[in-house]
Amino acid sequence: MNLRKGDMVQVIAGDTRDHGKRGKILSVDWKADRVLVEGVNLIKRHTKPSSNNQQGGIIEKEAPVHVSNVMPWCDSAGRPSKIIMKTLDDGSRVRAYKINGETLKDK
Repeated sequence: MNLRKGDMVQVIAGDTRDHGKRGKILSVDWKADRVLVEGVNLIKRHTKPSSNNQQGGIIEKEAPVHVSNVMPWCDSAGRPSKIIMKTLDDGSRVRAYKINGETLKDK
């Protein structure tokens, strides 16, 4: 899996309400092959009042999506693209979009 936190992805499969949405990856779960995408797969969680949340109520938050249902988004190409590992002349390996060879900036 070549996805990292902060990458922009598009939902390519799954629920019709989320299909085609784009968002930034908030977290990656390597063991379960799932990613948390901003604004995608929203669920409602009923919470009791606590010291952190005085009022309680219904909170809407993101749920994880399987990594096979998202695809990295290339801004320069304007469409989704796979990510490949590219070896540079100095021997270092970087992530690059397959569609145009542009490298991704890792944080």
